[in-house]
Amino acid sequence: MMGSVGEVHAQRMRFDEALALRSGASLAGYDLVYETYGELNAARDNAVLVCHALNASHHVAGTYADEPENVGWWDNLIGPGKPLDTERFFVIGVNNLGSCFGSTGPRTIRPGTDEPYGPDFPVITVEDWVHSQARFADRLGIERFAAVLGGSLGGMQALAWSFLYPERIANAVVIATAAHLSAQNIAFDEVARRAIITDPDFHGGHFYRHGVVPRRGLQVARMIGHITYLSDDVMAEKFGRALRSGDYSFSFDVDFEIESYLRYQAEKFSSYYDANTYLLITRALDYFDPSREHGGDLAAALAATRANFLVASFTTDWRFAPQRSREIVEALLANHRNVTYAEINAAHGHDAFLLDDPQYHGLLRAYFERIVAGLGSGR
Repeated sequence: MMGSVGEVHAQRMRFDEALALRSGASLAGYDLVYETYGELNAARDNAVLVCHALNASHHVAGTYADEPENVGWWDNLIGPGKPLDTERFFVIGVNNLGSCFGSTGPRTIRPGTDEPYGPDFPVITVEDWVHSQARFADRLGIERFAAVLGGSLGGMQALAWSFLYPERIANAVVIATAAHLSAQNIAFDEVARRAIITDPDFHGGHFYRHGVVPRRGLQVARMIGHITYLSDDVMAEKFGRALRSGDYSFSFDVDFEIESYLRYQAEKFSSYYDANTYLLITRALDYFDPSREHGGDLAAALAATRANFLVASFTTDWRFAPQRSREIVEALLANHRNVTYAEINAAHGHDAFLLDDPQYHGLLRAYFERIVAGLGSGR
């Protein structure tokens, strides 16, 4: 029977050894915050790492005792009897470095000072996250993951795991993502960043000193992002041209329901998300491009992979269109990898990877059942 993992508790792991970053900088010491669900088996081969997207965190499933309304962002997928069954798998969610949800990031007090890192926190890449996660796995005694799973930015991490640590991952589950951002996607990220950076309350990233938050910039950034996560069909179905008061106000206040929805989402986001984190994570999205060091040849970039792959996309996702997933599939097939590809007919745009679509969840359930069947065989 399907159920929740119930009340969960975040844990913290400290690393004192410096982490060399792709930029040439290093992080002298850092914390990673994480949650686990299920039990690691005696063979230590049933662990699944879940990599999170831009505004998510380590809180993947379940609830907190003091925040029963705070449900994990992928709770519909992970739990007893769910597609990623915690009665069979040991599931781990790790908060990325640079985040504002507990792991070391811009809000963290910089060693040797009494101030947060703020804008001086080093630029982080997808590859840096994966290297930090590999160290984390070492601490847990996990030599090889049964699967690394992620959607969107999390999918980039799952893909990076497959070529950075090919012997440490049996399956890569890569959902609604791309091997690199398109120029259009980079443009959306830049407009969002400029909204934040040009907010008078940003103060060059040192807004903590001033006791303010660049809310207006964060709100505009969130509105831009949110529009790209939804399909035109879903926006039309949910809002259409519906008016809040039934008629035009002939002003620049909120008239349309879609305006009200975007403002609500933006205000909520600006109340909890850190502006410097937003800059860092969107830049990590922009910089991910494994083919760059191989003359633009993605097949060459993925030649080191050894895992089995599930790659999934959604028909109405225009932010990470199915063609981007097919490019990954083609590069893997050129290397004779074992690849399952699904292009799911879903109306919800990019957000579909977070929703409870029967076809999508059926696909994931079947794939993870196949993984279960291979546990202990080295597959």
